[in-house]
Amino acid sequence: MEKGSKIYVAGHRGMVGSAIVRELRRQGYDNLLLRTHAELDLTRQAEVEAFFAAEKPEYVFLAAAKVGGIVANQSAPADFLYDNMALEMNVIHAAWRNGCRKLEFLGSSCIYPRLAPQPMREDCLLTGALEKTNEAYALAKISGLKYCEFLNRQYGTDFISVMPTNLYGPGDNYHPDHSHVVPALIRRFHEAKVSGAKEVTCWGDGSPLREFLYVDDLAELCVFLMNNYSGSETVNAGTGKELSIKELTGLVAKVVGYEGAIRWDTSRPNGTPRKLLDVSKATALGWTYRTELEDGLRLAYRDFLDSPVRAER
Repeated sequence: MEKGSKIYVAGHRGMVGSAIVRELRRQGYDNLLLRTHAELDLTRQAEVEAFFAAEKPEYVFLAAAKVGGIVANQSAPADFLYDNMALEMNVIHAAWRNGCRKLEFLGSSCIYPRLAPQPMREDCLLTGALEKTNEAYALAKISGLKYCEFLNRQYGTDFISVMPTNLYGPGDNYHPDHSHVVPALIRRFHEAKVSGAKEVTCWGDGSPLREFLYVDDLAELCVFLMNNYSGSETVNAGTGKELSIKELTGLVAKVVGYEGAIRWDTSRPNGTPRKLLDVSKATALGWTYRTELEDGLRLAYRDFLDSPVRAER
């Protein structure tokens, strides 16, 4: 990309999209196309086609998505499948039809089989059954990356995809019922600290192993890949390090300053037992993460304290 290239960041108000915008601006890219959901509903094909025909973006970062944690995914799988399929197909198709030079599709590590060999390589995609708790979201993301792959094969486009591990950081969703594990824990422990609660109950038994990547590190990789990678196979984005949910919970409690007891509700689902990405491909391309987990959690907690969404109930 050149500094004056016309760049469209879809989903620029979300955690990932806003981080990509920060990184692009940090690197001197100043010709950014940004539209709110009210200005452009990506699930509406006619609106998307009109936008691309009028603006003709040269590069597209497709970071828009309907996202949520286990509760949200389990309670509204039809919505997660339809909304994500609609918006990503509309954007990718319109980008191809309007001569976009390069598109980068953002997916999720949940695309890989529930019991995939660990760490998960990019080529283990579609080799086994998906995790049922987020199957709808995973199917949508697999369809998006496959559509990019098939456009490359059939029409010679330069559309790439990146699959991040669990993300956290500024701009996260701290909703009490619809957030992912890190923001959910930050909020829960903060509220317990403020109220003086003697204990906090967490879901499952704490045994699943997870990997976490600070969102600004992902944004740096996204810009790096746009400038340095072409290929139909996706690129994993992670740290290559994992810890148990129980260890993560203790670390979040430490960062927040909560000193009460932690209880485990084993009647609640654990989710996938282990989900570690093989990041050797990104490493070989010349990228590695910068932010260690405890440092990133401190930055995330600071963001939470400054965020108006803390008032949501």
